[in-house]
Amino acid sequence: MSQKNHLYLVDGSGYIFRAYHRLPPLTNPQGTPVGAVYGYTTMLWKLAKDLHDADGPTHLAVILDHSGKSFRNDIYPDYKAHRPPAPEDLVPQFPLIRDATRAFSLPCIEQEGFEADDLIASYTEAAVAAGWDVTIVSSDKDLMQLVREPADGPHVDMLDTMKNVRVGEVGVEEKFGVGPKLVGDILALMGDSADNVPGVPGIGPKTATKLIVEHGDLDAVLAAAATMKPSKLRENLIEHEEKARLSRVLVELKSDMPLPDPLDDLKLGAIPPVPLKAFLDEHGFRSLSAKVDTGVTPGGPPTLPRGGAAPAAPAADASSTPTLPPMPAIDRSAYECVTTIDALDRWIAEARAAHVVAVDTETASLDSVTGRLVGVSLATAPGKACYIPLGHGGTDMFAEKPDQIDFDTAINRLRTLFADDAVLKVGHNLKYDIGVLAQHGVTIAPYDDTLVMSFALDAGKHQHGLDELAKLHLDHICLTFKEMCGTGKSQISFAEVQLDRATEYAAEDADVALRLWKLLKLRLPIEGGTRVYEMVDRPLAAIVETMERAGIMVNRDYLAKLSGEFATEMLRIEGEIHGLAGQPFSIGSPKQLGEILFDKLGLKGGRKGKSGDWSTDLSELERLERDGVPIARKILEWRQLAKLKSTYTDALQQQINAKTGRVHTSYSLVGAQTGRLSSTDPNLQNIPIRTETGRQIRDAFIAAPGHVLIAADYSQIELRLAAHMADVPELKEAFAQGQDIHSATAIELFGESNRDTRGKAKTVNFSILYGISRWGLAGRLEITPDEAQALIARYFERFPGISDYITDTLEGVRAKGYTETLFGRKTWFPRIKAANQNERAGSERAAINAPIQGTSADLIKRAMARMPKALSDAGLSDVKMLLQVHDELVFEAPEDKAAAASEIIRAVMAGAAEPALKLSVPLEVEIGTGKSWGEAH
Repeated sequence: MSQKNHLYLVDGSGYIFRAYHRLPPLTNPQGTPVGAVYGYTTMLWKLAKDLHDADGPTHLAVILDHSGKSFRNDIYPDYKAHRPPAPEDLVPQFPLIRDATRAFSLPCIEQEGFEADDLIASYTEAAVAAGWDVTIVSSDKDLMQLVREPADGPHVDMLDTMKNVRVGEVGVEEKFGVGPKLVGDILALMGDSADNVPGVPGIGPKTATKLIVEHGDLDAVLAAAATMKPSKLRENLIEHEEKARLSRVLVELKSDMPLPDPLDDLKLGAIPPVPLKAFLDEHGFRSLSAKVDTGVTPGGPPTLPRGGAAPAAPAADASSTPTLPPMPAIDRSAYECVTTIDALDRWIAEARAAHVVAVDTETASLDSVTGRLVGVSLATAPGKACYIPLGHGGTDMFAEKPDQIDFDTAINRLRTLFADDAVLKVGHNLKYDIGVLAQHGVTIAPYDDTLVMSFALDAGKHQHGLDELAKLHLDHICLTFKEMCGTGKSQISFAEVQLDRATEYAAEDADVALRLWKLLKLRLPIEGGTRVYEMVDRPLAAIVETMERAGIMVNRDYLAKLSGEFATEMLRIEGEIHGLAGQPFSIGSPKQLGEILFDKLGLKGGRKGKSGDWSTDLSELERLERDGVPIARKILEWRQLAKLKSTYTDALQQQINAKTGRVHTSYSLVGAQTGRLSSTDPNLQNIPIRTETGRQIRDAFIAAPGHVLIAADYSQIELRLAAHMADVPELKEAFAQGQDIHSATAIELFGESNRDTRGKAKTVNFSILYGISRWGLAGRLEITPDEAQALIARYFERFPGISDYITDTLEGVRAKGYTETLFGRKTWFPRIKAANQNERAGSERAAINAPIQGTSADLIKRAMARMPKALSDAGLSDVKMLLQVHDELVFEAPEDKAAAASEIIRAVMAGAAEPALKLSVPLEVEIGTGKSWGEAH
């Protein structure tokens, strides 16, 4: 008996936008954006592989939207009128996506005047008429109208590859409350704002379903409207009847259009490797190309389609960048759940024999300081991983708990492994795992962190989370925490996840981390990342975790008092703002604020966003303030107080840890593209530095009884580095002699130094290093753009090294795509050649400052890494490093040791560059002490 034909229709347009939004911006060797192309290619590859394994289609086609308007615009000119244009960097990728489809030797079908949905509908009806089953690969709700599952005829279902879910008639009814034949009536009533399908105002999905279920179909609903009880719903149904009928026409799929390619031409055959490899090589998709060479597909055996030819022999790789070594497919079912001592001992022995083990922990909460350890996963080789449950089961004493090793017994065995110098521990964001295990006296050393390795290689190219890197480098989609534990009110703790599912999730993380390590470790020396990784970044995981665990005390009563004072002051300013506006309004509402400023008060120069509302962002208010608008200054004051109150004086009271009595910020080692640390929960980087309110916030951070806080701050470090990196003799001499650098600059620019010229010189000094434009500098100095341009020219004339540095930096980043710090940290700028002038200018400004700010970050990281040992060697191990905020470190020390500690801290920070680097300017460190951070700062 011959095989029944089964047609798969891939909604290619849906794939494109999913790919665009899932992956970071990427460019090919020619500089063309290809992030969506890469994502689309990997999705299509995975689909082909999955369908081959499932023995799925006999025929397959990718259906795309044709650019331009469709016949629906002739019916309703406003159809899709409000849809924004495609993102600028996505437009050049559309033809490449068509090339990608053809590279797979798959039909790529589109038709002018029609949408992809109409082509899918027409192919579906033609295939069903021929007796074929059809699967539509899409999650588009409009296509659910086509689903059918008759008892004696061809079936039509949908496959959502992102969720790996098939949708039949039952699935449609679960979503809409009606069968597929009535989906169009539901859509007509509720409308679609994205496509500008009008629908009936006030009717959403639930109301639409209720009406159709009660009355039968759209015609019946509209006919019954006049007899309904008086209500806004009745009025809308009567008043907007024509809109409902028009909407029904717009959502109807055209299913009788001529087929551009006959059904038989869609037969799925072998995917020849030659055109596919040529396409992958052209666009720099090296990891995929290598798989074609070796015959290894993402997650599976060599051939993509059924009956495919043998893969080509491996070709010599002309690129210096290594590709992932051949590894077995990720098979979650192969992971072991370790519940006996014998099994645990066997895994520990394997780790010692391999001399490397990937480690990951699972906890009952995200707080590494107090989170309860639930389990540990290990991986000793790609595909060989296990999960050791330690705290699964309910927390109630009567709750049933699964079989698992005694917690203390397991921890004691793992403690010796994790501290074994002969075994390298590998993890992703190991800082978290170090903190969790430290609660139980477990130390992890030595270690490699794939999060930090990725950042050292690819900062600015993409994000560095495990899921993102697995997709990018391994073409693998990891299980998500949400899949394990759910969301919202139904979310459970990981401790409640069944052990088989927990094993798949947890062991996968260790397995993926080990695979990434194998690739990234190869790349580091070849791509010049070893120096910054080993000398700057890698040691920070353990150092920063110690700081997070130490936390810092805050004065709750003082915060409460400050919150009350801020609230009172906000009310006073609010009254002044309402007086200036001539009426009360919600200052926190951007929409109302915009209407007051630009509609009622008639202020000039405002701009509207895509929503049609006036912009009231910081730059707009600062512009109005410079124009002398009193209400703008008051609004800025009110916003500053509101932000400080909500972010600090209110929030900090809630963030005092009940177990430790201290506040524990969380630092990200990869939070800032230039290498700076960033902090969250609470964010300590954004406390204003030079304002009185900022000082008041800092006063809330206090030392423990008998202790003081020490604040050590690099003085003008970015200017000092600029003087060294740009080789500016005048600035280097001024720093060497300990002169006031801003006064020295004022003399160079204005011929004298006084309060006014020094202030302007200070602004110019910092602004130039951030690549400021003439308009930006004009705004800061309140002068004309021509005057600002003249000042910039004079600055470059007096300090030509700065001008040369900027020129050389921009030429370098345009040629290479990245900048480098003095320690070799690369920061990538994918948009440095963007066609959009604003994007390009933004990248240029960031690139000018990145080597300087990045080197500053490298220096303070080196100081942090050396600090604990230096203090311990001086007999000051009870002096604790608590905070790092930009160029400042904060310590807590016994009162009688503060002076000695300050000298050690100064020496370590001042010498942070050496011996790796000898700077031509001295690094000055300003140190203060006090009972509070504000007093010490």
